[in-house]
Amino acid sequence: MQVDFSTVQDVESFVSIPEGTYLCRIAEVRTGLTREGSPRWGMRLEVAEGDFAGRTAAWDGLVWSERGLPRVKTVLGLLGYDVSGTLEIDAEDLVGRRIVAEFTTEEREDPATGRRVVRLRVPYMGYRAAEDAEASESEDMPF
Repeated sequence: MQVDFSTVQDVESFVSIPEGTYLCRIAEVRTGLTREGSPRWGMRLEVAEGDFAGRTAAWDGLVWSERGLPRVKTVLGLLGYDVSGTLEIDAEDLVGRRIVAEFTTEEREDPATGRRVVRLRVPYMGYRAAEDAEASESEDMPF
């Protein structure tokens, strides 16, 4: 067998849906720590409706640091939590919640392998409440 590998790209792709905005459900939450030691909740976002329903769109994280708390507050508020005062919450409480997420492609080089990695990511303020999706008939959303 003879194969010319010069035309085969060294790219690892984790993209399972096209870029765009989708109604998602949080299918799983994994807890961990950032390099700085702050708690981090990794959320697996699964497309909730439409042609891509059931597919994992991306993983996104909530970082419980002083710098990360404004985004955590925004996301939890969009998920329906009262963030006007003290909130007691566990990572598992997020599972099953729905949210509209915007996904864009991100490409980077893995420093360990030198390979390019392509995946979808949610921009810093790339969420909105799931109720907004039902109220907005005029937007072109793929679900």
